[in-house]
Amino acid sequence: MVESKKRKIAWGVTGGGDKIAATIDVMKEFKKQSEDVLDIHVFLSKAAEIVLKYYKLDEDLRKNFPKLQVELNSNSPFLAAWMQTGKYDFLLIATATSNTVAKIANGIGDTLLTNAAIMSLKAFVPVYIMPTDYMEGTVYTKLPNGKEMKLRIRKQEADQVRKLEAMEDVHVLASPQKMREALFEWLKTIKP
Repeated sequence: MVESKKRKIAWGVTGGGDKIAATIDVMKEFKKQSEDVLDIHVFLSKAAEIVLKYYKLDEDLRKNFPKLQVELNSNSPFLAAWMQTGKYDFLLIATATSNTVAKIANGIGDTLLTNAAIMSLKAFVPVYIMPTDYMEGTVYTKLPNGKEMKLRIRKQEADQVRKLEAMEDVHVLASPQKMREALFEWLKTIKP
């Protein structure tokens, strides 16, 4: 009997601290539920590496996801090519900063994750994105010291998210819970 090959997804993390702890929790749960059929490879932007250390989440992430690489430049690691050649079933970017969202929405691929997203879409590979700045208005986020910080999500950031939502093969996820629902729904399609 031949053992079937595991499917692979690429999970990109940008420098957004809001919702990052909840996102990692969802991904750990997803990994646990799918490890018999799925391999999750993590790709950190340079900023994500800094933010994860600031939030004291870097060790937890590395412990739970040993297949982790950090951006050197827009083509290293060579994620864009791996996305185009079908190494991964889809690209998930969570959390995605407003900067990353705007770049993808406007076709700018000058970082590891924006380049990978744009090249994925050119190759008909789905891209799931969970923006930190989803809807115009005021939000409250927790800082690493436990204090709460009030932030304004401006119309400009929300407009870029709406632009992403209109793009073919882009799935915008409003929250870690929506991300969880989408991932587990996808998992049903590959599990016997």
